[in-house]
Amino acid sequence: MKTYETRLPLRALALPFLFLVSACQAGGAAPADSDELDRWEQRAQEVTITRDDWGIAHVRGPTDADAVFGMIYAQAEDDFNRVETNYLNSMGRLAEAEGEGEIYRDLRMKLFIDPDSMQAMYARSPDWLRTLMDAWADGLNYYLHTHPEVEPRVIQRFEPWMALSFSEGSIGGDIERVNLNRLEDFYGDPALALAGGGAEDDPFDREPRGSNGIAIAPENSADGDALLLINPHTSFFFRSELQMTSEEGLNAYGAVTWGQFFLYQGFNERAGWMHTSSNLDVIDEFVETVVERDGQYSYVYGEEERPITTSEITVSYRTGAGQMAERTFTVYHTHRGPIVREEDGQWVSVALMNRPIEALSQSFLRTKAESFAEYMEVAELKANSSNNTIYADADGVIAYLHPQFVPRRDTRFDYSQPVDGSDPATDWQELHELDELPFVQNPPNGWIQNTNNHPYSAAGPYSPQRDDFPFYMNPGGENLRGEHAVELLSERGKFTLEDLREAAFDPYLPYFARAIPPLVAAHDALDPSDARRAELTEPIEQLRGWDHRWAAESVPTALAVYWGEALRDLVRADAQQAGGSVYDYMAEQASDGQRIEALASAMATLEADFGDWRTPWGEINRFQRLTGDISQPFNDDEPSIPVGFTSAQWGSLASFGARTYPGTVRRYGTSGNSFVAVVEFGDSVQAVAVTAGGESGDPSSPHFNDQAVRYATGDLREVYFYPSQLEGHTEREYHPGQ
Repeated sequence: MKTYETRLPLRALALPFLFLVSACQAGGAAPADSDELDRWEQRAQEVTITRDDWGIAHVRGPTDADAVFGMIYAQAEDDFNRVETNYLNSMGRLAEAEGEGEIYRDLRMKLFIDPDSMQAMYARSPDWLRTLMDAWADGLNYYLHTHPEVEPRVIQRFEPWMALSFSEGSIGGDIERVNLNRLEDFYGDPALALAGGGAEDDPFDREPRGSNGIAIAPENSADGDALLLINPHTSFFFRSELQMTSEEGLNAYGAVTWGQFFLYQGFNERAGWMHTSSNLDVIDEFVETVVERDGQYSYVYGEEERPITTSEITVSYRTGAGQMAERTFTVYHTHRGPIVREEDGQWVSVALMNRPIEALSQSFLRTKAESFAEYMEVAELKANSSNNTIYADADGVIAYLHPQFVPRRDTRFDYSQPVDGSDPATDWQELHELDELPFVQNPPNGWIQNTNNHPYSAAGPYSPQRDDFPFYMNPGGENLRGEHAVELLSERGKFTLEDLREAAFDPYLPYFARAIPPLVAAHDALDPSDARRAELTEPIEQLRGWDHRWAAESVPTALAVYWGEALRDLVRADAQQAGGSVYDYMAEQASDGQRIEALASAMATLEADFGDWRTPWGEINRFQRLTGDISQPFNDDEPSIPVGFTSAQWGSLASFGARTYPGTVRRYGTSGNSFVAVVEFGDSVQAVAVTAGGESGDPSSPHFNDQAVRYATGDLREVYFYPSQLEGHTEREYHPGQ
């Protein structure tokens, strides 16, 4: 038996032939026939969209399908570009709009999302789900029909099965954790390597993404009602805010990822749910032993050899000349999943959740759950692989739920690293039952939190115990936001809705409370004859007297952030060599000399950019929205708004991921707090909320940036959940198509 130890020649892996095909259809969407136009118009008359004075859509219809039709129509009105782009990405068609730099991103999606298989799944979906998918496609197509001036970049007509390609609303789906650079290395041709190629971020510079969720039990609430904080940290403008209501028991409000027909994070009159990205290990790699015989390839599996499945994937893309071209790849699969890279000359396959029907069903059905029992019944679909859930309801139940898709694995193997695919014992087994997962319900302390940290601090001393679960249940640990939340919740007494809002914007920065004292001590230890001692006395005194709380008017906040970033750059190589957290290294292992040098560097940067190191944080840290582009431009000469809260990397619960851009010295945020809501469940539900910028993606709309100041200051507005609350706050009421 000949064991194939090196990767196939690249030209055998890919068929990178190029030929020009017809350009994308210009103009509006595909025309409708009379029967479907009649169907659209009849449904439109059953649906009412009420826009409140923030431009937020409240959609009502007799059936769930009517509500889906109306809510997706409303989303298209607000930002069709984001709706279409999400489906270009989910179906592996982004390069058709954005060019050859996205070829490997599209290839990655197409390894898992195949139109033929999606159509077959649609055909075997339950009737109720097909009805919703039909209404979803109808709503988008009716929007395009009634807005001929809108020119889709690629998708001229939406088909119902497409909804299955984007069935989970996280900021980054499981598929996106397959490394694009390694995928291109494996399937690409060096002679045709693309400049775009999908370079991954440096993990030391990556802005933390995720979310905060907090639930307060009735006994810890001033009014005896359960409270819920919904605070996703995503790229800005990633989700729409709306309400959808039907006469079939649907009445939900919250944030919906553009283009989807379910509320991803939100609440109904009786229950609310907040998702935070999980560290659960449910994406595993397997090193395969490949055997070649007569040009055929197989892989070793125990005592047998199994054939490697090959297929061709064609990726269409727009050339620089605006024409359409194609690249065709020969791709490889084992029973676990596709080959996505090589490791020391051996092929590596990947396994991840691919259950679109169950995922889409679970995502929609949980929005109608009115009790914890009903929510858990929906969770039995086990198609949530990436999200922890913080739950609260009108019955007074609060809970932490782990992701429900958790394959059972042999604990002899370390699945945080690629495992030996030739050993059948490394295979995934059946899914864990829900009662085998980390879980908290109604803990005696009266609160639950998750900040993308592990579940083992979710309820303080009443949390699940790490030793009770396999390591793969959550290989991540604590984070600074988690430490901050636990300390904050442990110290507070009875919460009101306003208290929980204040907690969500608590300005304490625990990292600097830990890291600044060693800096001050390093300065105090300098010899009196050292010139740096006198030069740094004033900034050190600013930091010595600082309460480690962010504020827009705070000079120490700006100085600390610039110092922390300078120190991170100084110790980067040492921290990488030592392993572990760079932030732990900065606080505990950086030398006094490095701390002092970083402070001098921070002052020099501030003086060069702003003329004085004594610049308040709000003069530097800004929110700006100039265009409806998905990738925003920024300009120091255009209006912007000061923001007090900082990056989550310093432990700020309210997160604002900001940096400079070409031509700017100010920092502009693009991620972090995106939708914030605080909800109280009593005899009726009441809530306050804010969305980054505004509801509309159209710069000419009054709702493009009307929430920006409220967003930047944490000034949440009333949510109009009931028709009585909408009275006096209604801007427009209409049927789709009017």
